Amino acid sequence: MAKPSQSGKGQNTVARITELAEPIAQQLHLRLWDVRFEKEGASWYLRFFIDADEGVTLEDCEAFSRVVDPVIDEADPIDQSYYMEVSSPGLCRELKRLAHYEASIGREIAVRLIRPLDGVRDFEGVLENADKTQFTLRTPEGTRVFAYQDCANVKWKEEIEF
Repeated sequence: MAKPSQSGKGQNTVARITELAEPIAQQLHLRLWDVRFEKEGASWYLRFFIDADEGVTLEDCEAFSRVVDPVIDEADPIDQSYYMEVSSPGLCRELKRLAHYEASIGREIAVRLIRPLDGVRDFEGVLENADKTQFTLRTPEGTRVFAYQDCANVKWKEEIEF
């Protein structure tokens, strides 16, 4: 998809953690939007992004954290020390997996390409369709099809009025 989360060992870690965390999210009536295991400076971070139809509260994050933490500790899939974070994917969430694209059909999204297409790298429009290799975006200029491999990132586009 647009910018895979991890590669190599990190990907295996994320897959194992996702396997452990997915049933917990479901039990709490949440969706596991994404899991990332990332190094920043000298520290490692295990990040969970959870979602729900009515939005995610601080209490949802806390409940998920309290239940998932001992499960991960017992399974012990991570060799090094790390910080664990649980949050919402946010209003401008990144689309990384096919399930993200499928759940976002009909929404406005912003696309940034790795390389310009006809001199343009940034596109906005309504996500119309998605399959394993590409997605369709309806823009004011017409319908365009983008391959995931050509995208640097794809995010929800949200207008916030203050």
